[in-house]
Amino acid sequence: MSAEQERLKATGWKKWGPYVSDRQWGTVREDYSANGDAWGYITHDMARSKAYRWGEEGIAGICDNDQRLCFAIALWNKKDTIIKERYFGLSNSEGNHGEDVKELYYYLDNTPTHSYMKMLYKYPQQAFPYNQLVAENKKRGLDQPEYELMETGIFNNDEYFDVFVEYAKQSTDNILIKITIHNRGREAAALNVLPTLWFRNTWDWGYDNYTPQLSATVNNQIKIEHTELGELWLSAEGEPESLFCNNETNAKRFNNVDGDKRFYKDGINDHILYGADTVDPTKKGTKAALNYDITIPAGESATIRLMMSETAANTFDNFDEVFASRKQEADDFYLELQPTEKNEDKAKIQRQAFAGMLWNKQFYYYDIHQWLNGDPSEPEPPAQRRNGRNSKWQHYNAHDIISMPDKWEYPWFAAWDLAFHCIPLASVDIGFAKRQLNLLVRDWYMHPNGQLPAYEWDFSDANPPVHAMATWKIYQQDKEANNGKGDTFFLERIFHKLMLNFTWWVNRKDEAGNNIFEGGFLGLDNIGVFDRNIRFNNGTHLEQVDGTSWMAMYSLNLLRIATELATGNKAYADIASKFFEHFIYIAGAMANLGEGGNSGLWDETDGYFYDQLRFADGSAQKMKVRSIVGLIPLFAAEVLDDTDIINNPIFKGRMDWFTANRPDLVDLVSRWNEKSQNGKHLISLLRGHRMKCILNYMLDENEFLSPYGIRSLSKYHLNHPYNVKVGDNDFGIKYIPADSDSRMFGGNSNWRGPIWMPLNYLIIDSLNTYYLYYGDDLKVECPTGSGNMMNLKEVANEIFRRISQLFLRDDNGNRAAGGSNPKIQTDPNFKDHILFYEYFDGDTGRGLGAEHQTGWTGLIANCLYH
Repeated sequence: MSAEQERLKATGWKKWGPYVSDRQWGTVREDYSANGDAWGYITHDMARSKAYRWGEEGIAGICDNDQRLCFAIALWNKKDTIIKERYFGLSNSEGNHGEDVKELYYYLDNTPTHSYMKMLYKYPQQAFPYNQLVAENKKRGLDQPEYELMETGIFNNDEYFDVFVEYAKQSTDNILIKITIHNRGREAAALNVLPTLWFRNTWDWGYDNYTPQLSATVNNQIKIEHTELGELWLSAEGEPESLFCNNETNAKRFNNVDGDKRFYKDGINDHILYGADTVDPTKKGTKAALNYDITIPAGESATIRLMMSETAANTFDNFDEVFASRKQEADDFYLELQPTEKNEDKAKIQRQAFAGMLWNKQFYYYDIHQWLNGDPSEPEPPAQRRNGRNSKWQHYNAHDIISMPDKWEYPWFAAWDLAFHCIPLASVDIGFAKRQLNLLVRDWYMHPNGQLPAYEWDFSDANPPVHAMATWKIYQQDKEANNGKGDTFFLERIFHKLMLNFTWWVNRKDEAGNNIFEGGFLGLDNIGVFDRNIRFNNGTHLEQVDGTSWMAMYSLNLLRIATELATGNKAYADIASKFFEHFIYIAGAMANLGEGGNSGLWDETDGYFYDQLRFADGSAQKMKVRSIVGLIPLFAAEVLDDTDIINNPIFKGRMDWFTANRPDLVDLVSRWNEKSQNGKHLISLLRGHRMKCILNYMLDENEFLSPYGIRSLSKYHLNHPYNVKVGDNDFGIKYIPADSDSRMFGGNSNWRGPIWMPLNYLIIDSLNTYYLYYGDDLKVECPTGSGNMMNLKEVANEIFRRISQLFLRDDNGNRAAGGSNPKIQTDPNFKDHILFYEYFDGDTGRGLGAEHQTGWTGLIANCLYH
């Protein structure tokens, strides 16, 4: 067992971690406006001067698990109009494709206990082009790509600093910090490096006026005093100047009021830039920085060493030794995850994918009752808020470390993203993955009616119900790692809550009570012909293939969990039967809804599933769009061993009853009573004919199959857009391989052509499930029209291979996800630093959307080796 695995079993090693957000401004939590304009309530420009209520942000930031004390770096290149304390990006309205960070930074390494961490920030030596980025993106339309920092030319002459930040834990509360700055330019360059400590403001809101303190001591130390943390010291090498102010709002800037406080949150910024009298001469406060004013010769580097510890001892004698040990232990830990096959490029990608997953942990604090009603010492919030965003979630109270999709673009959890995050996270820290899944079903998260919170912009929205899928996968992984002994407490605990959630879906998202589900956008943003959250006034509603298929999959996930639990408690046999019935009736509704048998979601002529509009008079119109929505029925598949059925007579009896009494329904789904040669039974929405029809489209390179995975919309619609008139409104959809051409759902993502990792992962997983039953008895043409026949495992591996090509170097040494910029592809200081984008161009594989969404794109760590 490696040293890192030993630390995972011990306590206290995760007390400190990378839990500081990359962006706190522009979030719902900090918004106290009347109209819900979160982006406008606190802007990037305001952020340096305004104390946050619910969390903190910083560059390469760390904090304790209650975010009482934070540490991050700040920089100044002598030319910017502000010091660089936070990443810059555009708000949703400023970007031509929504919000977007306009910085270059990379998460390079991290261990699950954060015993070793490393990241890189690229800081320009010339003035940062803030105004240029805003102005050019404002000019660009939806039909143009985003204007990125690289396009400004600011890196063209290598006039920038590579700032590497590394952390190594000597013990649970003793953290070594190394900041290495490389001057990549051809001339000497000066900058200020400001390692910064601060307390999250907990004293200004009228609940507890206790104020912790930072103060200067001898020997370049800052003493840290906090009643809950105790006494700590930050020690520094060299002769930096210590600067102190307070993490409090600059009342003079915002309200032109200068009360009894002077040294505000922006005091260090104003002192560095203007020499202003805005830092406390007594060397005390709640925010402090050590100012290293340095000049680095061309092509050389400088290193700053610091140490946060429980004692005032100011020695760096074993600093390098501890760093070397932690780095080697990180190497040992990740080496155990690699197969015997040695591939340096795959190993590098996987390691950085895991690093991104672990760096994207964040302290998330949000008490909605308190947020809606305001704080005792603050002005009363506008009355409109009490009936506005998230007002129906007043029980919700989060104070947790959560895996975020992207700590800048999405510094808040999303229910279905989080389920996918847990799959790769389980490979490095299965305990954390299990706790994350359990978190969302706790009473202070899950609504009393059973709904899971979707995301902070609207907790009442609906994400696809994938929680049970992730729970079962992680249970299986844990069981295998423990020699066949599963954590049934974990499984049972979540299962009971998921039954409540399933009931919520049945009661709230089945409009007509006919087992056809709506659900709205369901995380797929603009995939529909129109906004799928639209509620028509005339009784028309959308019957969704994905909503219904997700529920079929959910039924089978819960059935599988119930059969597992039934091995130890026979009471679960009845519950397995319940979910089997749900599945059967959903299958029947999808296939044959309404009069005449032609109003189901399956179109026999086309051999595909389509959404359909159901009108008030009962008639229906299919939305004949070949999108990934029509592939989701593939996910509703489960394989049971013969013993799972034989040992569960109640469940078997119900299956036999349907076979004898409802052959009309039985004929619509897989032949579960036909045992395969290896003793398996398949329960699936799809029989062989329909599966082959769907795969014929999916594996066609002129439709869904791209060189880099499965597209979200068939390329057929490039030359054949689909248009429909509903009432007086005309709607349409066409294949768009890259950025969205609409503002639907903020316009910052696109499901009308690009490749998305989570659904590709589910496609691969489903194909492997079918293979467990069919084996070599079922082969399909892959690619369609090629004459090359593959079994379903081989098809899954082919999709694996194509997805991997997003990140692996091609024959020319380029990574598809990196796009066409030659500097990113060939420069030795860029080419091996990998960004894990939100989604990818359906034709070229170029990365798009959020740049650090190692959340569900982190699934690539599980796809590289198969």
